[in-house]
Amino acid sequence: MSLRNPYGDFEVTDPQAMRALAHPVRLAALSYLQRNGPATATQLSEHVGASPSVTSWHLRHLAGFGLVTDGPPPEGTADRRQRWWQAVARGFRFDMPETPEGAEAGRLLRAEVMNQALEAAQHWLAETEPALDPEWSRAGGSSNTLLHVTRDELDQLENAIQDLLAPYVQRGSGDAPADARPVRHLRMLLPEATDS
Repeated sequence: MSLRNPYGDFEVTDPQAMRALAHPVRLAALSYLQRNGPATATQLSEHVGASPSVTSWHLRHLAGFGLVTDGPPPEGTADRRQRWWQAVARGFRFDMPETPEGAEAGRLLRAEVMNQALEAAQHWLAETEPALDPEWSRAGGSSNTLLHVTRDELDQLENAIQDLLAPYVQRGSGDAPADARPVRHLRMLLPEATDS
């Protein structure tokens, strides 16, 4: 898979960082910071299922790999003694390493990313979609399409999708039209086994 990175995502290349990020609390904390901006460990703890002190430990671990850093407190924050954390990029990406131990770390991270994506989809079905107005509800969609492609064609397809999405990812919420809203685009490429 090509890592051209048109979104400006943080590129995870170290298998140890992949293993670290494969932890459910760490991945949930990073995802929250990427979506919502700076937060304290106490604020994050409500969203990641861990105590503030455990959440803080996981954040320091992510910081050791460069995935998060100290963030600015929001304007008007009275208590400046709290430590604020922020993600260094709006997303992350990784390529499956070629070494056996690297591939194992990549599989762990891939599994946790997919688990959290499935949880997000289930939460959307149960909590978000019922509250949407009909126009936005109809705009949500899913598909399950089988393709017959070569490895090079799959790379070309993925690159084309990334190029199509990149302008919307890069502009963020500040530069979006007034009637824009966040839309999560989940996509999984699952090559199937062949009989041969």
